[in-house]
This record gives sequence, C-alpha cells and structure tokens, in this order.
Amino acid sequence: MTSDLDHQLSVFKRGADELIVEAELLDKLRRGKPLRIKEGFDPTRPDLHLGHTIQFNKLRQLQELGHHIIFLVGDFTGMIGDPTGRNVTRPPLTREELDANAKTYTDQVFLILDREKTEVAFNSRWLSALGADGVVRLAAKYTVARMLEREDFATRYRDGLPIAVHEFLYPLAQGYDSVALKADVELGGTDQKFNLLVGRELQRHYGQEPQCVLTLPLLEGLDGVNKMSKSLDNYVGITEPPNDMFGKLLSISDELMWRYYELLSFRSQGEIAALKRECAEGRNPREAKVMLAQEIVARFHSRQAAEAALADFDARFRDHAVPADMLSVTLHSNGRGLALPQLCKQAGLTASTSEAQRLIEQRGLKIDGEVIADKSLIIGPGRTVVVQAGKRRFARVTVT
Repeated sequence: MTSDLDHQLSVFKRGADELIVEAELLDKLRRGKPLRIKEGFDPTRPDLHLGHTIQFNKLRQLQELGHHIIFLVGDFTGMIGDPTGRNVTRPPLTREELDANAKTYTDQVFLILDREKTEVAFNSRWLSALGADGVVRLAAKYTVARMLEREDFATRYRDGLPIAVHEFLYPLAQGYDSVALKADVELGGTDQKFNLLVGRELQRHYGQEPQCVLTLPLLEGLDGVNKMSKSLDNYVGITEPPNDMFGKLLSISDELMWRYYELLSFRSQGEIAALKRECAEGRNPREAKVMLAQEIVARFHSRQAAEAALADFDARFRDHAVPADMLSVTLHSNGRGLALPQLCKQAGLTASTSEAQRLIEQRGLKIDGEVIADKSLIIGPGRTVVVQAGKRRFARVTVT
C-alpha cells in the first residue's frame, strides 16, 4: 500500500466536499494497514448514471492505493426507503424489485471497480438477523430530538407533513451497517451527511473507533441546474449506447464541462488546470468537451467506440455546418416540457408557432441533426437539444 501520507490524503480529498475528521484519517493511515472503506447503495432503480459514478470513481482511486473496498448493497434498507431530501414518505420496494435491481447494480459497478479486489456485502444479512428486540435496542441508542436535527425531518415536522416511524429507522440501519462491517471510512453524497454521522455515533456506542466520513458533491444533470436524475431526464446512463452518451456530453454548457472534468475525469488536476488555461487563452472549448466525452465513452465501452461516436457526431453536425458558436438558450417549462413549435418561438428560431409548424411540414426543422415530422413533439424538462430551423438558424436549447 502506498505509504506517502500527503499523496494518500490528496487522493482522498480530490473532488470531495468534506472530510470528517482529517486528523483521525491521518492517524488511521499512519498505522500502515489497508482501511476498510464502505459505501452503500440502495438498489431503488435498475440503472446507474454518471452521477452515481462520482462515488465509484473515488472508491476505485482508494482501491488503487491498496485499501479494502466494500460495495454494500442496501437490500434491507431499500425496503425502508431512504427519506433523504424528500417531503413525502418514500413507498417501499418489494423484495423482488430490490433483488432485480441489485443484480443490475453489481453488474454495472464493476465497469469501474476491480471485481477481484472488491467485497460485495448485503445488509439484509445482519439487519434481518436483528429481530424485533434488536431493533428496539438499536433505536434506544438515538433520540427523537437528534433525528429532528436532520433538515428534511425538521422541515416536514415544522410544516405538519407526515413522518412515518419507520423512516427514523433508516439512518439507524445505515449507521448499524458501519458497526457490522467495522468500517474505517464511509463515503456518501453531501445529502447523506446526517446518516454517515449516525454511523460514527453508533460505532462509539458499540465500542468501535468511529469511522471517518468523506462526502462527495452531487453532480448536476445535463441542464446544469438540477441534480442528475432519470426522473428529470437530465442524465447520462453508464450503459447507454456510445453515440447517445457522446451526444449528450457534447450538449452540456462550457461552464458545466469543467464541473464534469473535476468530478468525472481521471485526468490529473494539473492536466485539467492546463486545459482550462488553454481554453481561456483561445482554444476552442469544444475540443476539451470532445476529449471529456471520449474519455467517458471509452471508460464504459471502448476506445474504438469513442472514436466511432466522434465520427458519427461529426457526420451529423459538423458536415452539416452546425456552428460551434451557436446561441445557447434556457427555457422554463411548467414541468411537462415544451411543444416543439412553442420552443422554437421562445428560443427566437421562428417568429411564431405557426411558422415552426410550417417548417415541420416542409421537413425544414431538425433536432440533433434529425428531421422532425411530428408537430406535437414535446421536449421534456432536463433535455438539451440542438435545434435547426431552416438552413442557417441554430440554437442549443435547454428545457428546465
């Protein structure tokens, strides 16, 4: 295992939001033994997107330092439902749904982690074994007042919104995972900080040295506004076809591109800083965006697939003289998206919706290089598309 403490600490902290407590982590590292580093994922949806991979990337970096990585599947906690950030009670999933999703997760996570060096654990093994008496004893180690310090619980309580009793069990169950696994470090998104700190507290109750907590930022979706989410259709799935993945990444704004570099790229911080300087001094940001898109497509598919995706993109866009400096427009919808004629009018591509409809009838309107014949097409919130009206009017339009 790498012994350079400064180097190890820099790897832990790269792209992280907060490290609790740095001095404790250094003490653990000085002992020279691989740390037990866990992160849990509830298999509530069948597929993973790039937002999930921020944590996986960090786990891989720590794995390469020689630490013991535990990929924890929350097949028990998934049945409770994580209340984090919600203003309503999450409906629990069935065992069948969780099992199916867990299979997909474990298949996809090894696109990043080393399968031979990763421990996969399921928290139903120890949480199911607790029984009713064990749950009561666990619940006795935390107070309602402490639970109500959590922002989402406090907000719901203040607003008179329901909080089901079983939701209080979720942070306790996640914390008990750290006890069962004797975790030295736990990773999680910034929205998981309360739950991660519960793990530290419970480890103290059970006579263990408390884990360090490393929180990682949440990745904005393609719209650059909301957290990446399948429900908002602003995501890039890690099993999407290479061309779709490449095209989505090319659609992000130049500003968002640097955020993606910081959180998703495996390039060194020095390389990224140099590339950012070059773009500030006149290099076309599109070249940097292509490099990022190719890196990510190659990671989840292959280098050949990345090259083919670039060739396909160029054939559909550059060969049709799509301007690199086209107007970028953000339009707000009512949550259901915008009908294409309305989008064209609001983006300034046509003077009216009727003009947009005529263009569609005449096959003169394109979305992402493809002719559109459906006048009722809705562009959903979270999507970014390149719209061409006629031969010379272009705009990159984001619907929020």
